[in-house]
Amino acid sequence: MSDDREASAIMKKTTYRGIEKKQARWGVAFVVPSVLFFCLFSFYPIINAMFTSLFDKRILSLAAPKFLGLGNYIYIFKSASFWNSMRATLVFTLGTFIPLLVFSLMFATFIYNICGRRSRGFFQIAYYTPAVLSSVVAAAIWLLILAPPGLGNQVLNWLCRTPGVDRKWLANGTMLQFSTMLVYFWKYIGYFVILFITGLATIPPTIYEAATIDGSSKWQSFWRITVPLLKPTILLVSVMAMLQCLKTFSTQYLFTQSGGAAQDPINVITLNIYETGIRNQRIGRASAMSIVLFVIMLVLTFAQFKISKSDDVDY
Repeated sequence: MSDDREASAIMKKTTYRGIEKKQARWGVAFVVPSVLFFCLFSFYPIINAMFTSLFDKRILSLAAPKFLGLGNYIYIFKSASFWNSMRATLVFTLGTFIPLLVFSLMFATFIYNICGRRSRGFFQIAYYTPAVLSSVVAAAIWLLILAPPGLGNQVLNWLCRTPGVDRKWLANGTMLQFSTMLVYFWKYIGYFVILFITGLATIPPTIYEAATIDGSSKWQSFWRITVPLLKPTILLVSVMAMLQCLKTFSTQYLFTQSGGAAQDPINVITLNIYETGIRNQRIGRASAMSIVLFVIMLVLTFAQFKISKSDDVDY
């Protein structure tokens, strides 16, 4: 009897391993195409940009690219235009990233805890609708709003009781920077609100009930329960918002090309890359700036993950 049991156990293990191998083969078969596409459209452009950044290469030139080594990097680090782009990118990122993170969490908390089911759905759709629009369409809409006779001046003058005043949304450098931040905030706030609402739905209500019984106020529950348990969602939103801000291009491009705005105040690094690589045909220098931007994004993302792991909270 013992021999029969051992033989049946061995047969079961063999059958189980056979099923596991078969499932693994199917898993590999489904994953490999995605990995190949990801490598083709993600890793190859990065490697090609690294290689191109070492040469003096022109887009339409038939001459062989001249090897410069780190010459393109030395040039851009000495260029005033590059540092102006870094300043514009930093100002835009800080001015957009922090409000996006703070207000999306506030709006999500308001919608999830205060609104009813029907009104919750309405607010979610209302906030998320701008995210469906393309960046070009969003910028075109705001060009009409921020024009001298547009709604921007009309609403602000009505609130401030200053009829006929032109706020110079696209003429003044500071207002121009604020305008680009406003467009980006309006477009992406709804997307991050939905992410935070999804994170709030994963927190068990019993934790809040226990905190209420212990005498905790809503403000204390928010800071001691909601924020710590939302750390994974906050990390996700912060990384995505930061990367979106660093990669901004279409709003600044439309404002300068269609709106006639000055380029220097909003000449973010992606716009500088476009001007250098496409218009000036200096694809080597543009690739060098792209690699610098890639390294900055990589370092900041790594720093955010490192900071978030310092004090993990579980329930």
